[in-house]
Amino acid sequence: MSRRLLATVAAAALTAGLAACGEGEGGTVTTPPPSIDTGQDDGASDAGGEEPSDAGGADDAGSGDGSAEAAPDIPAPDPADFPGMDEQTPEGAEQAFKYYWAVVLWGHQTGDSETLRGLYTPECTGCEGIASDIDDIAAQGTYWVDGENVTVETRADDSLEGFDMGVIYKFELTEHTEPASENGGVVSAEEWTAIGALNWVDGQWVVEDLSSSPSDESAEG
Repeated sequence: MSRRLLATVAAAALTAGLAACGEGEGGTVTTPPPSIDTGQDDGASDAGGEEPSDAGGADDAGSGDGSAEAAPDIPAPDPADFPGMDEQTPEGAEQAFKYYWAVVLWGHQTGDSETLRGLYTPECTGCEGIASDIDDIAAQGTYWVDGENVTVETRADDSLEGFDMGVIYKFELTEHTEPASENGGVVSAEEWTAIGALNWVDGQWVVEDLSSSPSDESAEG
């Protein structure tokens, strides 16, 4: 569903003429998932995102002697840095989706998936795939090093059928290191587009489905 979701939300947001917010902001850490292909049919609800630089997968790890390193002591993203994410508004959905991606990167840097698993529903198979990749990183000790998001644009749209809100989040993921990637080294900065389908559940925004790919590929799709 990822390509269909991305096209539907993007078209709806652009048609509605939603104002972009947060342009030029920086400092929020975030990253696309290393692999969120669930292998389901196109008609199923899956994330199906592209793989950024083939990172984080279990098959690419194992470059060391098999002993996992201790997890880096990096503070988790602070919800206070995403004001309004606990409010049932379009702006709140935008902040909640940005927080989701901040937790994704933090998980890749620390091997901690517990916080991430509280931000999506079981129906988001792609989200669970990301969490599982983080678990692999924890087991192998191949934590990501550095990496930061610079926000390009964030848009929300409430006309996505079947969901309370759709969010488009464009950002530049800065240069960072992925030890489990094929070259085991530095990954250059790249702009990404993430699309989220969110619902308001028990007083918080939760991710029900998502898609992510480099922005140039999103434009082509």
